[in-house]
Amino acid sequence: MLHSKIEGTGKPLLILHGFLGMSDNWKTLGTQFAADFQVHLLDLRNHGRSLHSEEFSYEIMAQDVYDYCQANTLENINIIGHSMGGKVAMLLAATHPKLVRKLIVADIGPKFYPQHHQDILAGLNAVDFSKKPSRNEVEEIMASYVSDFGTRQFLMKNLFWKEPEQLAFRFNLAVFNNKMDEIGIALHKYLIYKKPTLFIRGGNSKYILESDFEIIKQHFPDSSIETIPNVGHWLHAENPTTFYQKVTSFLK
Repeated sequence: MLHSKIEGTGKPLLILHGFLGMSDNWKTLGTQFAADFQVHLLDLRNHGRSLHSEEFSYEIMAQDVYDYCQANTLENINIIGHSMGGKVAMLLAATHPKLVRKLIVADIGPKFYPQHHQDILAGLNAVDFSKKPSRNEVEEIMASYVSDFGTRQFLMKNLFWKEPEQLAFRFNLAVFNNKMDEIGIALHKYLIYKKPTLFIRGGNSKYILESDFEIIKQHFPDSSIETIPNVGHWLHAENPTTFYQKVTSFLK
C-alpha cells in the first residue's frame, strides 16, 4: 500500500508528486485544498515512505494508485499529477475513467520525453553514504553536478536519518539508475480520457510546447490548457496562489 497523508473532508482529491519528489512537497497546498476536499497526498512507489521495488513503470504506478483507491473505498476522485505524477494520473484516468471525475496535469504532456536527468543522477550517485557525510557535505558534493540551488534543495528534502549519524535518500536510487528510460515513455496512442481535464504549464518551462497541444487534445478531447507566466517546471511551488486558484476554479 502506498504511504499517504490524508487531510480534510468532502470529495476525494489525490495529489501525485513528480520524479524524485514526495508527498511532503505538496504539504502547504494540500492543506489549502483540504478546506474543500478530502486530500490524499501520496508517495508513489520507490519514492518517499512508500515501498521500494524492482518494478518501476507507469503501468505499475497507476495500478498502485488504483489499488489505493479500492482499499480506501474512494470513488469519483479528482486527481492532480505533477510531471511524472502527471503521467501516472493520465494513465490512471484513461484506463479507469469511471474512477476519475476530473483530471489536472501540471507541466507534463502525454508525449515521449528523452532522458534529461543525467546530471542530477550523477550528483546523487556521487554521494557515498558509507563515509557518513553530513547534510552540508552531501550538498557540497551535489553542487558539483547540480548548479541550480532550488533543484538541490528539492533533492535535499529526500535526506533522512536512517540511523544515528547515518543519512540516506528516501527514494530508490538503484532502481532509478536501471530504469530511467521508463520516466520518458509516452502515453499509449490508443488511450483516451473524455472527461474534463486541465493542463497547467509553466510559462518558462519547455515541458509543454504549443506544438504539443494537438496530441494533448487527441488523448484528452475535453481538455483546456492554461499557462502560469514567469514560472518554470515547479510551477506549483513558484506560484502556489495562481496554481491553487486555477485548480479550484476548474474543480467547482
